[in-house]
Amino acid sequence: MKSLDEGGAIQRPLVAVVDDDESVRESLPDLLGEFGFGAGVFASAEEFLASNSVGRTKCLVLDIAMRGMTGLDLQQELKVRGHTIPIVFITAQKDETVRKRALEGGAVGVLLKPFSDTALLKALNTALGLG
Repeated sequence: MKSLDEGGAIQRPLVAVVDDDESVRESLPDLLGEFGFGAGVFASAEEFLASNSVGRTKCLVLDIAMRGMTGLDLQQELKVRGHTIPIVFITAQKDETVRKRALEGGAVGVLLKPFSDTALLKALNTALGLG
């Protein structure tokens, strides 16, 4: 799971969290750290796209329903730009149509909020090919 960077330091896989819910952005980085991942947090899809993290992100934990560009919009935009980042969607919506669309678009999984730590870790391991 961990790799060495050019300086020989251990580098943890970067998982980016994109969610307009501040409580999610505050809680998930600590949990991701406990799982052994590095974490980047973004309040919007636009903020993530404008960052220098896009090319370094190994997995994206992405809210479906956000103001402005939605998670599904970001999923499509990343494809257009040629980025193949595994995506684990998180959502409070129990909309099977939206869930199906996310999975058909290539998402690794869709977790319904609130989700368990175990469910998130399992989805991340699947996304990163770790289990």
